[in-house]
Amino acid sequence: MSASSLLKALKAEGVTVVEVGDWREHNRNHKGAWGPVHGVMIHHTVTEGSAHTVDLCRNGYESLPGPLCHGVITKDGRVHLVGHGRANHAGLGDDEVLRAVIAEKALPPDNEANTDGNARFYGFECENLGDGKDPWPAAQLEAIERAAAAICRYHGWNERSVIGHLEWQPGKVDPRGFTMASMRERVRDRLK
Repeated sequence: MSASSLLKALKAEGVTVVEVGDWREHNRNHKGAWGPVHGVMIHHTVTEGSAHTVDLCRNGYESLPGPLCHGVITKDGRVHLVGHGRANHAGLGDDEVLRAVIAEKALPPDNEANTDGNARFYGFECENLGDGKDPWPAAQLEAIERAAAAICRYHGWNERSVIGHLEWQPGKVDPRGFTMASMRERVRDRLK
């Protein structure tokens, strides 16, 4: 999916998009391949404040350079595109989970970290403290649904191609505050 195709697909799905800087060329491709891509991964940021969150996800930090995702979904329901290509968001995860995503089957437990997810998933970081108490506004949940559906629609995937970081990498808890099963139901209904 080219950067232009991503932008077009998101807008066609009714997503409010904010293009951040040189997002079309901002990536970590010099560290390895990006693709073939097989799914969409949802995260929470453990941050507060939209401007700070977008800046952090675009630039990263010393030990983990940006981009840290492809899009940042802020509490107001906007999707800020910060990168296109390989991004530091998924890390190592379970090869059996990847096979289930490709086959669009139920996910097995994530009990290994042996496969590079940065090469295989689109990533959306969602502004939230991740403490289970910080609310998920309706506009933000709808933007997550629309963004994931837009990518699935483009690729001809179903809702089983959308996973949470907690379903990919042992020890991860994100996103916390809603279930991925409920989000997949929303994506499924939108794709109908």
